[in-house]
Amino acid sequence: MISFLVSLVALVIGYLIYGALVEKWFGADPSRPTPAVTQTDGVDYVPLPWYKIFLIQFLNIAGLGPIFGAILGALYGPSAFLWIVFGCIFGGAVHDYFSGMLSIRHEGKSIPEIVGLYLGDKTRQVMRLFSIILLLLVGTVFMVGPAGLLSNLGFEGIFANKTFWLAVILAYYFIATVVPVDKLIARIYPLFGAALLIMAIGIGGALVFGNWAIPEVGTPSAHPGGLPLWPMLFITIACGAISGFHATQSPLMARCVKNEAYGRPVFFGAMIAEGVVALVWAAAAMTFFPNGIPGLNEVLAKGGPGLVVNEVSVGLMGSFGGMLAVLGVIACPVTSGDTAFRSVRLIFADIFNLSQSKIRNRLLVAIPVFVSGYLLTLVDFTVIWRYFAFSNQALATIVLWTSSVYMVRNGRSHWFVSLPAAFMTAVCVTYIVMAPEGLAMSEGFAYPAGIVVAIVAFLYFFYASVYRKIKVFA
Repeated sequence: MISFLVSLVALVIGYLIYGALVEKWFGADPSRPTPAVTQTDGVDYVPLPWYKIFLIQFLNIAGLGPIFGAILGALYGPSAFLWIVFGCIFGGAVHDYFSGMLSIRHEGKSIPEIVGLYLGDKTRQVMRLFSIILLLLVGTVFMVGPAGLLSNLGFEGIFANKTFWLAVILAYYFIATVVPVDKLIARIYPLFGAALLIMAIGIGGALVFGNWAIPEVGTPSAHPGGLPLWPMLFITIACGAISGFHATQSPLMARCVKNEAYGRPVFFGAMIAEGVVALVWAAAAMTFFPNGIPGLNEVLAKGGPGLVVNEVSVGLMGSFGGMLAVLGVIACPVTSGDTAFRSVRLIFADIFNLSQSKIRNRLLVAIPVFVSGYLLTLVDFTVIWRYFAFSNQALATIVLWTSSVYMVRNGRSHWFVSLPAAFMTAVCVTYIVMAPEGLAMSEGFAYPAGIVVAIVAFLYFFYASVYRKIKVFA
């Protein structure tokens, strides 16, 4: 219990102290006009109150990520607490702050365009393709998953048909993607974001006041499947610690921020809030079931993380918890899936320099995107989706390197960004070298390979960006 409470306090202190330092080091300027003000178009560039943007950003980056990822990460035991806390404060929150603030500094552009400005045009082209594929995968899976769950809720007739629900969700996605951000997303997403926070507070409160025996950091624990903690834990818990998907979402809200001073509560703060959600679910998952982590593993084998969410929610909060569980496993992925498609629309708009103020232009981009998304629902994702976790962290790593170059070019200290970038490089390289879907090589080779590549990447960054002041990977 002490480790859990200390971790919660650490996240709050991380926001108050380290968040203020990151804001200072970045050089946030409240007097500087933002794109929401200078480029208002009534569609994507719409000034909104900071608290609405915070809740929308929180919901966009969260969805099921900090719940399902934390549940799977709980199989590694209390070590998950350490990764969530340190990863969130020094990695994820910094990553999200920069992906949002760099978009604000560059006319609200999407992340591939920003990467291209600092890592060169070749990297821009790769990032465009990489981001579009990643977002299409996210959007499509977040159609198929909720549609399957809705069709199995006990409805009869057409409402028990997965294809029917798939069509409903696809139609909703299309509407949410093309209508102005303040007409739908800004109206209902803050409510869903608040519900997700209430769900976490309820679960956390039940654990604390119910006097559950949450394991302490240092308690010996091995993954039931024998998976090594390094680097698997750092890939398994992405949302809640650090996630590249967030970099695709931050520009959506960067176009709505009226003042750079809002950057810390909106971007850094939403990531800390997601860390709290992940921490609560990791604690609940490793505590709630009989026999602890082995018990969790048995439930996961029966019905996956969705069953864990349902049993924990109902067990700790009764019927109200059950209602929130349904919200969590159905509504949350839907509200992340539609913004994934919206992000794809904006990335294409940036690529072709196509104004989105007219509905004709939005439809011109959105229709092909949704046709692609529908066709992807017909594909078996079993193999392809294995690469998502790695791709997600690889994207986060690229954004951290981009941010490091930005800091150097503006004559500011880069260490608080470049060191996490080097760490994540080691994580990604080690994973792809040893993972079955990667090179499937031994740990004895993968571990030093990850460290060596991370060191080489850092030295190249320092030589190219700091010493020679040229575009990295140009």
